[in-house]
Amino acid sequence: MKKALITWVTWQDWSYLAELLLEKWYEVHWLKRRVSIFNTDRIDHLLQDRHEKDRKFILHYGDMTDSLNITTLINDIKPDEIYNLAAQSHVHISFLMPEYTWNNDWLWTLRILEWVRNAWLEKTCKFYQASTSELFGWMDYNRPEAWYNENSPMHPRSPYGCAKIYAMWIARNYKESYWMFCSNWILFNHESPRRWENFVTRKITMAVARIKLWLQEKLYLWNLDAKRDWWHAKDYVEAMWLMLQQDKPDDFVIATWVSNTVRDFVNRSFEEAWIKLERKWTGIDEKWYDIETWKCLVEVDPQYFRPAEVNYLLWDATKAKTVLWWQPKYTVRELCKEMVKSDLENFKKDEILKQHWYEILTQYED
Repeated sequence: MKKALITWVTWQDWSYLAELLLEKWYEVHWLKRRVSIFNTDRIDHLLQDRHEKDRKFILHYGDMTDSLNITTLINDIKPDEIYNLAAQSHVHISFLMPEYTWNNDWLWTLRILEWVRNAWLEKTCKFYQASTSELFGWMDYNRPEAWYNENSPMHPRSPYGCAKIYAMWIARNYKESYWMFCSNWILFNHESPRRWENFVTRKITMAVARIKLWLQEKLYLWNLDAKRDWWHAKDYVEAMWLMLQQDKPDDFVIATWVSNTVRDFVNRSFEEAWIKLERKWTGIDEKWYDIETWKCLVEVDPQYFRPAEVNYLLWDATKAKTVLWWQPKYTVRELCKEMVKSDLENFKKDEILKQHWYEILTQYED
């Protein structure tokens, strides 16, 4: 039985990756900070399944800034594969907290590589480093080649992108210097119902669900023209696993060649809630109205603008599709449908629960 160590597992990618590895009968070890809130909503079903299906899903408390603790864990576990997904991955927050982002996103990568070497596992342990499309950053329309790939020049446009570019290069350096199996995954946007609420896709689908249930009046956004490759996280974690099943380490762009604007995602999400919108005006004055009620449901708010923005990225995932034989299974419309449906169900449950407790308290008062 292979052993895998995932640096944190309570977030979107981590939870889907843990599901995949457990299905393949790995012994999965995962890290979690010891805090007052357990925060395991995304993996509660896995914690239950480990007892019912005799699967090994083992929790370790730790923090990537605690070198002694993590070194001991790596020595004790002796993992065959390490998936380093721990990071501060929100672009806007990286402008607000650049030093925190820098410490979380590149220094942790260096620490793990050193811990693997100190445990004498550099020849047996395969290391996966999660990178990002934010590395490419600035789109130069004068370039003769329009599509970015693994060898394209990089121009990050945020502290998050800058930190990730260092993490990618230190992984490459350890691969070349110590012959370690280190692979970088340069991934484009991947979403799901488990995405954090402060990411734009989840902000949109949650707002759509709340507007549908009369719990919210309006959705405020910023750059509706920004284009991204949004796809399902389930497809992307499969590519993660495939990367570490290769004979040689390598870097891969993971994308789908399909771009959608924020505006497209908004429109499709409202359609999944059976709300049809009509657009009025452009730029900072852009607004979207419900064609049945003529209520303004979407509006641009300048307070959400970033100091620097990546408006458009093109990508070339030929290498991943030919070497890894990887193909995405979901579409953007299916992704929107799943996210909106999940948020509608969650808010309905919350309202039912509130109503239940209101009735109980009312009875008690009577």
